[in-house]
Amino acid sequence: MRFEDIFRKAESAAGATVAVAAADDQEVLKAVEMAIEKRLGRFILVGDEQAINSIIRQSFPALDQHEAIEVHHAAHSQAALEAVKLVSSGRAGVLMKGHVETSVLLKAVLNKEVGLRTGRVLSHVALFEVPSIERSIFVTDAAMNIAPDLNQKVQIVNNAVKIAHGAGLENPSVAPLAAVETINPAMQATLDAAALTQMNRRGQIKGCVIDGPLALDNAVSETAAAHKGITGPAAGKADILLVPSIESGNILYKSLMYFGNSKVGAVISGAKAPIVLTSRADTAESKLYSLALAICTSY
Repeated sequence: MRFEDIFRKAESAAGATVAVAAADDQEVLKAVEMAIEKRLGRFILVGDEQAINSIIRQSFPALDQHEAIEVHHAAHSQAALEAVKLVSSGRAGVLMKGHVETSVLLKAVLNKEVGLRTGRVLSHVALFEVPSIERSIFVTDAAMNIAPDLNQKVQIVNNAVKIAHGAGLENPSVAPLAAVETINPAMQATLDAAALTQMNRRGQIKGCVIDGPLALDNAVSETAAAHKGITGPAAGKADILLVPSIESGNILYKSLMYFGNSKVGAVISGAKAPIVLTSRADTAESKLYSLALAICTSY
C-alpha cells in the first residue's frame, strides 16, 4: 500500500466534502487545488470571503468559480466553529485545519452543542511511506496523548485500526513498541503491550492482530526478528506501530521524516469525522496526503 493507492481509494469515494477552517492560507489552498486535480472531493472554504477569494485569484486562478469549491463566509474568530458545524450537520464529512491555532480548532471540535464529540479518546494516526521498505506503516499516537494508560491505548489502537481499514487493510497487525520483547514489571510499556495482546486474543479488541511487546527493529525488519528468534503475526511486518508515549512517538515521527525522507499523511481519529490537523510547517504535498487519508475513512 502506497499513497498512490490511497489516492485511488479516495477518488473512488466520490462525493466526499471537506470543510476547511480558516481557509485563507497559501499552503492549504495549494493542497486543495492538488486534491481537486486528483478529483478527491469537494471543499467548503470557511473564513473571510474576501481574503480567501483574493488568494485564489492571485495564486490559484483554476479554483476561481470552480464547481468543487464553495466559500462560506465567517469572521476569523468564528471560522473553526463554523467549519465544525458544517461537519456535525452532515454537510461535510471531513474537517481540515487552515490558518487557525490547533487549540482553537480542538475547542470547536469539543464544543458540547455542535462539536464532534463521541466520548472516545482523540488520537493522531500517521501513515508513512518509507523509501527503505516495501510497505507503508502507521504510527500512533505521536501528537495528542502524552502518557496514555492501558484504557487509552485500547482506544488509540481502535482509532488506528479504523483508519487502517479505511485505507484498505482488512486485518492490520499492531505492534505495541517497547525497548525489549520480554515482559518486565519495571517497564510499564511491556506490561501494557502484553495486556493489549491478550485482550486481542480474547476478542476484546477486534479488527486486527496485536503482537507485543516488540522493539522497533523487530517490528519492522523480518531479518532482525529472525536473528533474535522472534516469531508472531507482527514480527518484522507490523502495519501499525503503537508508541508508549508522546515523546517516543514524536521522535519516531520526525526521524522518519527528516532522516528517512518518508512521505507522511496524518489524521485525528476518534471524533465523529476524521480531522486533518496538519502543522503550518507541513508542505502542501503532506497536507494532500493527509486529505486523501481522511477522505478514505470518512464513510
